[in-house]
Amino acid sequence: MTAHVPDETDLDLRKQVCFALYAASRALTALYRPVLDRLGLTYPQYLVMLVLWERGDTSVKALGTSLELDSGTLSPLLKRLEAAGLVTRARDPRDERSVLISLTTAGDDLRTQAAGIPRAIAEATGVPADKLADLRDTLRMITQAAHTAAEDKETT
Repeated sequence: MTAHVPDETDLDLRKQVCFALYAASRALTALYRPVLDRLGLTYPQYLVMLVLWERGDTSVKALGTSLELDSGTLSPLLKRLEAAGLVTRARDPRDERSVLISLTTAGDDLRTQAAGIPRAIAEATGVPADKLADLRDTLRMITQAAHTAAEDKETT
């Protein structure tokens, strides 16, 4: 097996996986925008709500881990969701160092309004469900591999 010899076409924008991911992410986020506007949510706020709808009361730390966001990014999102009356933030009585995020009744009720969003977005792409599932799984694999590679570089 011969090694790949880099050439100038390796730098073509359309050959870059990172650009394809970036462009796809922006395009999908744009599809979500009008749907989420009707719910009064931004895309990052929607992601927070997805975790809370799935898990219920969740610590800020666990929420950050799930969404791969640091507390500096997450805190303003949570403050806006709290100001909108969708969540509450309170110290965990079992561990005063931890802040628990809980859905309010309004936040829980919003789940019903949001229930059709994933299907509507999937249909808007025109990509068959099995292909979207394969893509999701591939992206998870890429994410994990990138995290592992980054960790390996930190330890060397």
